[in-house]
Amino acid sequence: MTATLTSPVVTSRGETTPRGVMPVLLTATFMTALDFFIVNVALPAVQLDLRAGPAALQWVVAGYGLALAAGLITGGRLGDLYGRRRIFGLGLVLFTVASVLCGVAPTAEVLIGSRVLQGLGAALLMPQTLAILRTAVPLWAQPKAFARYGLTLGLGAVFGQVIGGLLIKADLFGLDWRLCFLINLPIGVAALVKLRTLPESRAVGGRLDLVGVGLVTAALVALVLPLIQGPEQDWPLWTWLSLAGSIVLFAVFGVHQSRQSHPLVNLRLFRQPAFGKGLLAVQLFWMGQASFFLILALYLQFGRGLSALESGTVFMAIGAGYLLTSTNAHRIAARLGRHVLTAGALIMVVGLASMAVAAGHGIGWLLPGLAIDGIGMGMALAPLTTTVLSKVEPEHTGAASGVLSTVNQTGNAVGVALIGIVFYQAADYTGGFQAGLIVLCVLEVGLAALIQLLPRR
Repeated sequence: MTATLTSPVVTSRGETTPRGVMPVLLTATFMTALDFFIVNVALPAVQLDLRAGPAALQWVVAGYGLALAAGLITGGRLGDLYGRRRIFGLGLVLFTVASVLCGVAPTAEVLIGSRVLQGLGAALLMPQTLAILRTAVPLWAQPKAFARYGLTLGLGAVFGQVIGGLLIKADLFGLDWRLCFLINLPIGVAALVKLRTLPESRAVGGRLDLVGVGLVTAALVALVLPLIQGPEQDWPLWTWLSLAGSIVLFAVFGVHQSRQSHPLVNLRLFRQPAFGKGLLAVQLFWMGQASFFLILALYLQFGRGLSALESGTVFMAIGAGYLLTSTNAHRIAARLGRHVLTAGALIMVVGLASMAVAAGHGIGWLLPGLAIDGIGMGMALAPLTTTVLSKVEPEHTGAASGVLSTVNQTGNAVGVALIGIVFYQAADYTGGFQAGLIVLCVLEVGLAALIQLLPRR
């Protein structure tokens, strides 16, 4: 099986990336990352305007994350089969329309349903972004392209709260929180106008394994749903049964895939050290990201009494460090190989430990640790993504990208559940923040050790 491309993948330095590819892909990447985090700022206003209860607010966040995690593997395979540009465009339309529906939602129930549609749109978008980068960009230029991708992903995460706070404060046309979603309309339309600049690519032959789609979707829902609901409900029996059921479903999915001539996920991918072991590293990395953003926001807003906008401003210290290294991560990786990831993980340990010592003192004492943590994040994110996908054959890039993106999301969910337990066991917000940071330090040390199993280059 081979891949057919309108713009072939080449390795010569004489070849360049098709014009317009990066702006479209990075616009979509920023939009989907932003909407994962920006909603946190909007929740208090949503509660007042729509008279939403705590459970409804939780599902405004969880609906997006659950639909995204459950749909990524299928979304990646659809791109392999039916064209990555086509599925990217479909996802972009769905995400943009869903954003408008969120922005005009008259009730909390409509908002939750629209957030689920947003998650499904993002599940179609995200794997195609990575797959198109892998197939349309010349091999020699891919490290720089993935560095830009990592930079954009990080900026959407770090500055989500700042942008959301500014939009709500501006209150243009009296839209208040709704502007956090409606802002996606002009951005999405601008990306759609330039969609034709993306080269089309797909795998030759094959069909969609509908049984595999059902099994992996059920397995991911059974895994992610209790991780989202468990901490809020004090881990009732159904959450443990669901987690156990997810293990069974994943096992059945694996057996089913091994017997298929056109599997949803080719299990041979996991025999490649860069992919199989790399996914474990990705899981550890992302376990530490969303959980850190969560406990930092809780500490700043509830422990120190900062507003959402003030809290978002503090996050900019991470962004400064992240900008410093993420733009040059590909150059550092060219010199250090896999040890750029080791260095990034250990630098994050220094930043996290510094914040643990500074917690309880003035906010200014946190800033150096935040900047150092951002430096480590910037060194690790893009090279890690490049490493995992580096040996994947072109015809499997969509499915592989879907698996990678799924691991990102499940890592976020597992990390939030784990650190949430530690955080809320403490006597106060400062103690919870410190305890969470210590666990995160252990995770980053584990990441540094695991990276030694990856290929040197």
